[in-house]
Amino acid sequence: QVQLVESGGGLVQAGGSLRLSCAASGSIFKINDMGWYRQAPGNRREFVATITVDGTANSADSVKGRFTISRDNAKNTVYLQMNSLKPEDTGVYYCNAVVLSTSRSLVDLWGQGTQVTVSS
Repeated sequence: QVQLVESGGGLVQAGGSLRLSCAASGSIFKINDMGWYRQAPGNRREFVATITVDGTANSADSVKGRFTISRDNAKNTVYLQMNSLKPEDTGVYYCNAVVLSTSRSLVDLWGQGTQVTVSS
């Protein structure tokens, strides 16, 4: 069994910064892509950023230049550094990982979500 545990959300004023973390644990053989998605109230979940196992990153246009995704493969952890936050960045942020378990099952995992609130 594999799980993702997120941390680092909170309340911040516009222009501020937050750093989200997401650690995978359990019967992990290999973690492929990892990423972050978000969902604002009344909206669908949307893509924020992803990163491959070799560190190739991709991000949504709305966060380019402000958010940086990174990962530590030794710790099975992905991070999202969020700078110059705007009220429209408010939402629940979800971690995602494509994990190959020790039983060689490929699983698309989601974290429980962490709330980010940016006040104006």
